[in-house]
Amino acid sequence: MATDITAIPLTRLDGSGDSLANHSGKVLLVVNVASQCGLTPQYEGLEKLFGQYKDKGFEVLGFPANDFGAQEPGSNEEIAQFCSANYGVTFPMFSKADVTGDAKQPLYAALTEAMPDKEGDAESFRERLRGFGMTPTQDPDVLWNFEKFLVGKDGAVVARFAPTVAPDDPMLVSAVEKALAQ
Repeated sequence: MATDITAIPLTRLDGSGDSLANHSGKVLLVVNVASQCGLTPQYEGLEKLFGQYKDKGFEVLGFPANDFGAQEPGSNEEIAQFCSANYGVTFPMFSKADVTGDAKQPLYAALTEAMPDKEGDAESFRERLRGFGMTPTQDPDVLWNFEKFLVGKDGAVVARFAPTVAPDDPMLVSAVEKALAQ
């Protein structure tokens, strides 16, 4: 039986407790983020998407992870400062934790179990990583920073997007709008 992802305890960057249950009735875009990644400029698009749809019941939830290329080396305080100063992030951010491997946080274990396959061109991204001498993960694991899970109002995972699917990609925006309409 699948884990109820809304009941998994979470910790915000500021150390306060939270869970997806506290965001129930909203459409959530859960994203593993990093400050020193080639995809880090997606923070700008995530903030724009959040601003565009937050009044309709949408939230972006950022989960910093240092799993890929050690691209999130900072402390929770440094991450909060970076996100605020560089991208004006106002969406909820959570404590840094693993999204792959044996130490994978329970939320990401449940997300990848619920939606093992991702939309978008993950294979060409894997090829790019191999070109840099890296060994990329395979599904159902998270491939890289800025992979996105869309969670419906009922707490069910409804879609998953490869890291290269930008926040303004019509495929992602359409999925958000469809989830908001349900």
